[in-house]
Amino acid sequence: MTMPFAGGIDANANATLIFSLVAAVIYAFTLGMPPSLARSAAKTLAVAMLAVLSALQGGPLLLVAALALSAVGDAFLSRDGEKAFLGGLASFLVAHIVYIALFLRSGGGVGLLGAEPWRGAIALALAVFVTIMLAALWRRVGPGLRAPITIYVVAILAMGVAALTTNSVWVIGGAVLFMASDGLLATEKFLVAAISPHRAWMRLAVWVLYYTAQLGITLGFLLG
Repeated sequence: MTMPFAGGIDANANATLIFSLVAAVIYAFTLGMPPSLARSAAKTLAVAMLAVLSALQGGPLLLVAALALSAVGDAFLSRDGEKAFLGGLASFLVAHIVYIALFLRSGGGVGLLGAEPWRGAIALALAVFVTIMLAALWRRVGPGLRAPITIYVVAILAMGVAALTTNSVWVIGGAVLFMASDGLLATEKFLVAAISPHRAWMRLAVWVLYYTAQLGITLGFLLG
């Protein structure tokens, strides 16, 4: 079996990656179950192990930090309630800010958005996407959530645009998938009826998009 990192399947880096993938699959199969410690552990470990992998492979400290903050956010979002939701929102907000710093530090500068039209076109599409999402959410969420959600939406747009300054298809693709995951999560949580039959597949799609995004960004930096 060909492994992405040096050594066989039992090498530390490859074993950690497999551990992360297994945790992600386990969580996917528990999505329809009530919140529990085991379910929270699987969700948290999936991305926490990517942070460990990045540290083992000497990845950028900002990457390790962003992944660790994301894992904390996952722990919050694995529980029910508005406090847990706001805790997750805050954790991911800081993670996105760290990602912005990482991408801008690693990329070729925002001038690339104008120099290469495809980058600018994707950035414009992302801006339109988040504007539509924010307009839809504004009418459906309570006044207390409007400011936090607005700040978060601005941060994730900045993260996506910052990713476009890099030369890694993995990183750019990961950032776009991250935004798609967040958009679908917001739709499922605030815009779809509580009894909608679509909630089950939407939750699975959110997780698959999100984990793939984090994995893509991680491998983009470690293997690029």
